[in-house]
Amino acid sequence: MSNILITCAGKRVSLVRSFKTELKLIFSDSKVYTTDSSPEKSAGCRVSDGYFKTPSVTQYNYIAELLQIAIDNNIKLIVPTIDTELLVLSQNMDLFKKHQIEILVSDYDNIKTLINKRLTNRFFEKLKIDYAKEFDKNNFTLPLYIKPIDGSRSVDNYIVKKESELTAYHFSNEKLLFFEYLEHNDFTEYTIDMYFDKTSNLKCLIPRERLEIRAGEVNKAITRRTWFIDIIASKFKHISGLRGCISLQLFVNNDTEVIYGIEINPRFSGGFPLSYLAGGNYPKWIIQEYILGDTKIPFYEDWEENLMMLRYDDEILIRNYNSESEKKISVNKPEKITIDKKLL
Repeated sequence: MSNILITCAGKRVSLVRSFKTELKLIFSDSKVYTTDSSPEKSAGCRVSDGYFKTPSVTQYNYIAELLQIAIDNNIKLIVPTIDTELLVLSQNMDLFKKHQIEILVSDYDNIKTLINKRLTNRFFEKLKIDYAKEFDKNNFTLPLYIKPIDGSRSVDNYIVKKESELTAYHFSNEKLLFFEYLEHNDFTEYTIDMYFDKTSNLKCLIPRERLEIRAGEVNKAITRRTWFIDIIASKFKHISGLRGCISLQLFVNNDTEVIYGIEINPRFSGGFPLSYLAGGNYPKWIIQEYILGDTKIPFYEDWEENLMMLRYDDEILIRNYNSESEKKISVNKPEKITIDKKLL
């Protein structure tokens, strides 16, 4: 069996379902498993073929437990979903490869750059893409956009238009960076889901206009075959060390058409389901490359444009839930894993 493990599944129901659909079309008896620190309360875990509880990625035993889970359940591919696990997984790729387990993750140096807002701007600079200017905290011009150097989901993000809105916290928190504010009414916001093959060549890019955002994740969006798609395709044609789904966020000035790079997420974006439903079958290509060993993924541009996605909340109900019944529901796994040192 060629099983897949999606880590930190959280609410990523659509992503889990897309991998289940594509995997079973190729390997009918294979399964898509998930992990989470609270899997019994994760919708993504509940729709998977089985799930496992893991410690936080910051815990010393995270890699050991993840490796043991993968070995015990015939996992051939691990798909990470959150920024905090990307660095540690990229550092341990060779360890997992010793056991014929692939991890869909870019190289360490790329991840280190792209999860850092300041270094990401240097990355944009090399590609000759404009970006919001960073200010020194002792020398800035209002209005400001303040965000953490390594933040996500719009946590600790602030729009400051008056000096009275600045607090001691903004100045004392070393993680918070001051950037020029790009007035949203003057720009159109896009996210582009790009697919890089195992040799870091760009094989697909699908721009979507972000119409409405909730908690940093797109809630309403529409695919657009934008005027600048060829420009971006040229700049990202080959980026050594990038692999899998890479999410590029841009602001485009409505009057000048100047393109500003905002951030790059080296993982599946929260809005990826729209790209998948528009025809960007990244899960299928990933299975072909990392499980089947097919390295001939053609460039794909026949995706559906002007496809609108309107997201809404749905419910997964777990009847008679309690801690005792949970032990019966979850995939068999010891409460505590002690990994065999021979595996490391």
